[in-house]
Amino acid sequence: MQLTQLKTFEVVTKARSFGRAADLLHVTPSAVSHAIDTLERELGFRVFVRSKRQIQLTSDGQQIQPLIHAMLVDATTLDQAVAAINGLNSGSVRLGAFSSVCINWIPAIIQNFKRRYPRIQVSISQSDFNTTIDQIMTGDLDLGFSALPIKQSLEVIPLIKDEIYCVTPKSFIPANQATITQADIVKQDFILQQGDYDKDTKEALDHFNITAKSLRFSIDDQSIIAMVEAGMGFGVLPALALQQVHGNVNVYPFEPRFFRTICLVATKAQAHTPATRKMIQLIQDYVKLLYPDHIMVHN
Repeated sequence: MQLTQLKTFEVVTKARSFGRAADLLHVTPSAVSHAIDTLERELGFRVFVRSKRQIQLTSDGQQIQPLIHAMLVDATTLDQAVAAINGLNSGSVRLGAFSSVCINWIPAIIQNFKRRYPRIQVSISQSDFNTTIDQIMTGDLDLGFSALPIKQSLEVIPLIKDEIYCVTPKSFIPANQATITQADIVKQDFILQQGDYDKDTKEALDHFNITAKSLRFSIDDQSIIAMVEAGMGFGVLPALALQQVHGNVNVYPFEPRFFRTICLVATKAQAHTPATRKMIQLIQDYVKLLYPDHIMVHN
């Protein structure tokens, strides 16, 4: 069995289609079919049930799927160990990040990393906190940005405290003219991002006894700003998200102040591979340069 066959097997398992797998692998559907046929001949049994609607694993395929996945993870680790011996002239890092990190940090991070390590391949996957953690656990990502707390048994590297703010229509001014208190939000609706709600804002909302009946959900940060402008409620966004979103709104800190802690996460094994270690160090240096006090506030 060759690694290309095993990789093709894993991609088909996720895509449930030879055609979609071919697109992801940048090969033809016939090449995917040939790789799977060859793998099945070498194994001596079918791994997929073919149908017009979708491809599904056979019971035998289900048994070997976690073993093949583990082999591919080990192969990646081996590649990076070899890269370390060769002076990091090769290797790869698969990095996961949520939207505001992708917008504000990732371009500079990747540019700096490629300048230092031009032969290391870097891929970026944008998703919410939970998806990033899941992909770290399954080995589909090497390193990811998330926010504390992290319940899974992972290597966690805290980076910065990111203050949580209340975004209001331009016409609204809090009672004390400076911060949002309980009295300001008693009868207000709040607009949040569905995917990152628990991580970013739960502590603040719980403190002010905001109930689910008062919550509305949006797709992204700029949509929240637009809905606040339209008078549909208040928004709750961290300082990092507010750096690149614009609108005719006011931004106030809460009283008391609330923060999230942005962190990096990786499996304990992956965190110590050469290419991932270099990426972690570069990200730490980058964030420290931008925020020497390790606190991010909205100006």
